[in-house]
Amino acid sequence: MTTSILRAGLFRSVSLRPLWCRWLGSDGSPMPKEQLEALVKQHKVVVFIKGTPAQPMCGFSNAVVQILRMHGVQEYGAHNVLENQDLRQGIKDYSNWPTIPQVYINGEFVGGCDILLQMHQNGDLVEELKKMGIRSALEDAKKGQEEK
Repeated sequence: MTTSILRAGLFRSVSLRPLWCRWLGSDGSPMPKEQLEALVKQHKVVVFIKGTPAQPMCGFSNAVVQILRMHGVQEYGAHNVLENQDLRQGIKDYSNWPTIPQVYINGEFVGGCDILLQMHQNGDLVEELKKMGIRSALEDAKKGQEEK
């Protein structure tokens, strides 16, 4: 499994394959709830997508990555569910949400692409990020427009 972390706009990939072996039962059983909880709380913002932020493998995952990029979210955990079917099904069961991508802020399930897009459009995403100490780049852009 590869976890992707964006820092200062640079993509870095860290291989966590040995950890995944511990997280799966020796019989290949699904990931325990505690392990999924650890993943969603790893960073302030965590996404489960098809592909990676540098190369999303579906339009909905790409939209999530682009929305975060628009807001200037430079550091977040990204998990490629295409690399691990147990993770893919496990996160769906954990959230009780049937689709990927999935977005978590502060360890709480926010929703999928449609919910994140709606939050982006109505300004709720700016407020949620602010609660986490993340300043949205759109706030700065808006201030710049108001000053003109």
